[in-house]
Amino acid sequence: MGITGISPSVSMLQASQAAPRPEAVQRPGAGAPEGPNFAERLGRAVEDVNTQQAKASQAVRDFETGATQDLAAVMVEQQVSSLGFQMTMQVRNKALTAYRDIMNMPV
Repeated sequence: MGITGISPSVSMLQASQAAPRPEAVQRPGAGAPEGPNFAERLGRAVEDVNTQQAKASQAVRDFETGATQDLAAVMVEQQVSSLGFQMTMQVRNKALTAYRDIMNMPV
């Protein structure tokens, strides 16, 4: 095997060195954070679930008092509210399980 066997590799190396380099990737820890942190997102999610529950309660009150006759809309509001609450409970359960697992780890 002579130098001719190495020349394709050398030309690829030269081509890769001549190619423009991409800009440096900004790491999440560098500089100011770009979005809300976990606590803010979690707080906003809990507020959204609370708002949806209040909206569902109002829809039920409106149906009971005769302000609206759309039973389907009331049922949809209740289901959306229920699903949001169930999701919140599952997130809480997973967070508690993770906390317990971490606390039970041997040091």
